[in-house]
Amino acid sequence: MSSAEATEARRAAVLGSPIAHSLSPVLHRAAYAELGLTDWSYDRFEVNEAELPGFVEGLDGSWAGLSLTMPLKRAIIPLLDEISDTAASVEAVNTVVLTEDGRRKGDNTDIPGMVAALRERGLEKVEYAAVLGAGATASSALAALSTMCSGPVTAYVRTHARADEMRGWGERLGVEVHTADWAEAGHAFDAPLVIATTPAGATDALVPYVPDRPGTLFDVLYDPWPTSLAAAWAEQGGTVVGGLDLLVHQAVFQFAQFTGESRSPLAAMREAGRAALGLG
Repeated sequence: MSSAEATEARRAAVLGSPIAHSLSPVLHRAAYAELGLTDWSYDRFEVNEAELPGFVEGLDGSWAGLSLTMPLKRAIIPLLDEISDTAASVEAVNTVVLTEDGRRKGDNTDIPGMVAALRERGLEKVEYAAVLGAGATASSALAALSTMCSGPVTAYVRTHARADEMRGWGERLGVEVHTADWAEAGHAFDAPLVIATTPAGATDALVPYVPDRPGTLFDVLYDPWPTSLAAAWAEQGGTVVGGLDLLVHQAVFQFAQFTGESRSPLAAMREAGRAALGLG
């Protein structure tokens, strides 16, 4: 019997702190509505690292899955029975599937979500790339690039410690990582693919460096959108992939794991996300 025919109510939710801003409920609920999963619900819960073990232990058999956001992507790992190779590669879990036999299986859908978002725009392979920033999302970007970049990746960072971290991730993921100081970040735009993983406003000063014929920019922010960099990039005719693209693609992978559904709710999720962000 498919999940659409199941009569038992099933639950899923996103956990994190802060969590009020999360679009995950909007996306997953839109998917349930689109595919007729009337017995499914998806909520959000404010949960910090100290509260996480108690929350997980309190879940009953109605729970199918959890989405994890900061600061829980690493804190959840000791509470799991197994994690996928993808999640292990970056030591971060954003998806937990709760099986019928009570096991907790962790995965990371951010990485395939990045790859899928780029493929949707026609980008399958690049010879080299650049990453702006060096946080958790940057390590996921390197993992995604390990599947599609044949040459080196240059990471533009602010500190020597961050440079060391990115080179370490590169060694672990099998990616040739070069590092450069953030003051040189304008040179990143010579690459055919630039992935910006920095907080809001961090790349605003780089707008004057956008070339006349830019390649592809993947800016992982989604609110506010477009960022100044994304707007300037599009104005020059470059391809722009945004944070909402990443959000919906990783959510599609989560949805499939939670529900067992083979039908994709991508269009419904994207439409709901754009409406929630006021993008029309």
